[in-house]
Amino acid sequence: SAASDVYKRQLLLRISKKVNVEGKDIEIMLQSLHVHNFALIEDAKVTFTPGLNVFTGETGAGKSILIDAFGIVLGARASAGMVRSGTEGFWVQAVFDGAADARIETLLQEQGIEAEESLFLKRQVTAAGKSQSSINGVQVPLSVLKKFSSLLVDIHGQHENQALLQPQTPRELVDSFGGQETQNAVAVYKEVYQAFCAAQAKLDALERQGSDRERLLDRLAWEIQEIEAAGLKPGEEEDLRREAKVLQHSGKIMEALHASHTELDREGGALEHLAEVREQLSCALRYDEQLQPLYEEADSAWIAADDLRSRLSDLLDRGGLDEARDVQVQERLDLLYRLQKKYGAGEETVLAYLATAREQYEALQNLEAGISKAKQEVQIAFSHLEKAGTVLTKVRKKYAEQLCAGVVRHIRDLAMPDGRFSIGFQAKETFGEIGRDQMEILFSANLGEPLRPLAQVASGGELSRLALALKTVLTDLNSVGTMVFDEIDTGVGGVTAQKMAEKMALIAQRGQVLCITHLPQIAAFADRHIQIRKEAEQGRTVTHLDVLGQAGRVEELMRMTAGDHVTEAARNTAKELLAAAEKCKTQGFDTARQ
Repeated sequence: SAASDVYKRQLLLRISKKVNVEGKDIEIMLQSLHVHNFALIEDAKVTFTPGLNVFTGETGAGKSILIDAFGIVLGARASAGMVRSGTEGFWVQAVFDGAADARIETLLQEQGIEAEESLFLKRQVTAAGKSQSSINGVQVPLSVLKKFSSLLVDIHGQHENQALLQPQTPRELVDSFGGQETQNAVAVYKEVYQAFCAAQAKLDALERQGSDRERLLDRLAWEIQEIEAAGLKPGEEEDLRREAKVLQHSGKIMEALHASHTELDREGGALEHLAEVREQLSCALRYDEQLQPLYEEADSAWIAADDLRSRLSDLLDRGGLDEARDVQVQERLDLLYRLQKKYGAGEETVLAYLATAREQYEALQNLEAGISKAKQEVQIAFSHLEKAGTVLTKVRKKYAEQLCAGVVRHIRDLAMPDGRFSIGFQAKETFGEIGRDQMEILFSANLGEPLRPLAQVASGGELSRLALALKTVLTDLNSVGTMVFDEIDTGVGGVTAQKMAEKMALIAQRGQVLCITHLPQIAAFADRHIQIRKEAEQGRTVTHLDVLGQAGRVEELMRMTAGDHVTEAARNTAKELLAAAEKCKTQGFDTARQ
């Protein structure tokens, strides 16, 4: 069929011409989604194709439930309340075909996961609320699952429309659109900003010191004098503690010395016995010269014992405890304890504190010169910051103009022929981490109306069209293979719906798109049309997913356009929508409209 031929051409295009991201080819798109026991879905598996994959169905059939399940396998918040009642838990698995992206390969290597032809992401949640994530069968933390999913899928829901109203959005859009040039300008600015902050912090610290200068000088002078007066020496405390131990046990020491002296010196004592041994060996030596070594040993022993007796006698003559010295040692130890309690344990630490205090004292004496120098450094850093900020603003304004021009072209093609879109710039009073630019989206949908802040003038439908226009402009910058649009067509109908459908199809030509829609105009452009329906089976509600063929698509488009009023005219209208969409895809959008 013609539709089959178109699909084949698109598939061949994507196989032969891969998307390029930072010099790396990628070809990762969603292949299938399998949902089990999630909310109203008992078990459903659906496969996807490149191009535009559209979900349609009655309100409440479960279209958003399916996207919620997809979000959960990508790392979104999950709860036990999502488990189908009466079951032990749910699981969702998403399979992506191909893993040639260098970023994915790097993540797989970091996690020790073997690369396969397909990439399998799975999330399980029990009825008790316990969650488990895995990639290619290997269990991983949820944070890792999110890293992978951020490189695979971009989900755009209705809350993303509201994100256009957030203050940071225009800057994020412009910086993203500006690509490498903006990134470079931001990187240079941040480096200069950090240097300025460091210079300012140094000046602030010096000025705080200046306000307390006299007090700090007095304190440091006292500390320096106190430590210097102590005359500390490394290792002194250990020597003092050893001496204190001797002094404290001097009584026991003197008692032992006296007993030792007595044993050597008394009649019949050790010295007298050694003298007798020496005398006997001397007698024996007269008859046997071989006893000379024994005699010499005995003589040496007597001499050593006699020397020991003399030294013991000297020690005993000096007396016992030197009370004055004991007091000196204890006072010195007390001084060391007080100093170490104030300035740090150990003499080396106290002496290091002394060196630092001297440096601080000298610096405070020269504080005025230091403050003056720091002020000059701040002025120089601020001058560099102004230059970097000016360059960043210039780059942002250049790309903001280009971005707005692209958006205007698309919104005028989305039934807003007089629409205007601009990003206003104002300079903040102070520089911040990301620049000085206060940016605001300005919008006007009607001829003669002035540009005003987007939040004040845009309706829900206009926000949807603006969001789609931005997505279209930024498509080439998108580094993911799959984009999801969850009812982005809210508040849109008529001719605008046709224009929006063409934009969706245009985006789908450059990558895979999944879209939930209520508009037959968008559904007619589907490369794969999936109907979601809800039925009662065995007393329970079950959600089913069906991939529609040509006849099924006609029936579904009839339902979407005419409801229950099935007429030949409605059937012809559905067929005409499909034919017109097919013409756009085969002959080009501009040619099809002529």
